[in-house]
Amino acid sequence: MEPLGTARTDAYLRRLGAARPARPTAASLRELHLCHLRAVPFENLSIHLGENLVLTRDAVFDKIVTAGRGGICYELNAGFAELLGALGHRVELLQARVYGKDGAPGVPYDHLALRVDGRWLADVGFGDHTAHPLDLDEPGEQKDPAGVFLVRPARRDGEGGGDLEVLHDGVPVYRLETRPRGLADFRTGAWWHRTSPESGFTKGPVCSRLTGDGGRITLRDHTLITTSADGDRTEEELATDEEVRAAYRTRFGIVLDRLPVPLHPRP
Repeated sequence: MEPLGTARTDAYLRRLGAARPARPTAASLRELHLCHLRAVPFENLSIHLGENLVLTRDAVFDKIVTAGRGGICYELNAGFAELLGALGHRVELLQARVYGKDGAPGVPYDHLALRVDGRWLADVGFGDHTAHPLDLDEPGEQKDPAGVFLVRPARRDGEGGGDLEVLHDGVPVYRLETRPRGLADFRTGAWWHRTSPESGFTKGPVCSRLTGDGGRITLRDHTLITTSADGDRTEEELATDEEVRAAYRTRFGIVLDRLPVPLHPRP
C-alpha cells in the first residue's frame, strides 16, 4: 500500500496543528502523538447516528481530516498509522483485548494499537490513556501525565505466550498480541462494537479529547465533564439539544445537524 501523498499528509498535519518533522524520530513521534490526542477526539457518534464504521484508508482519512471528526480506536489509530508511515516511520497494527471490570479480556480484535519503529507502543484511540507512546523495551514502570504505566509479558494461560499486558496505575488495561495485522482484520471487531448490546460503545454517545493544559473534556450524552490536569472534575448538565450541538461545535469542532441517539441505552 502506498503511503499518503504529500498533499494528504500536509492536510493531516494541519488537522493536528503540527509541523512536518524534518525526519522521523522518537521525539517527533512523541509530539505528534500528543497533538493527535488534543486535536482529534475519541468519539463513537457514528454508532448512534446510524453511520457505518468503514475501515479503509480513504474512509478514515475523509472522516478525520476532511470532515473534521474523530472516531474509535480502529479509525483513530489507523489514520495515525497512515500519517506516521508517510513521515517515514515503520508502523505495525496490533490487536488487543481490553480487560473488563470482571478481569476477563474482551472479544478478539477488541482494540487496535500501533507498534512504531519496532519499539514504541502508540495509541491515540483509547480515550483516557497515555499522552505519550510507551517504550516496549522498558521493563519497568513508565511515568506519563496520565499516570504510571507498565508493559509486561502476559501471564501464560494458554492464550499466546508472546502476548503483552499494558497496566495503568497497577491495573491491567489490555492484552496486546505482538503479531502484526492488517486493517481488514479488525472489521469484525468494529462490527461487534457498532452493533452488540454487550459493547460499551452502543450504550450512549461519548466524545472526549485532551486539552492543551493537560486536562480532558468529555461530552457524554447531555453531560459535559471537565477534568483538570490535577484531577479536579466538574460536570454540567446541558438542558437543551441546541446546547449539546453547541458543545460539540465549540469544544470538539464537530458540527451536527441532528443529535446521536443511544443505540442500546443503559437500563
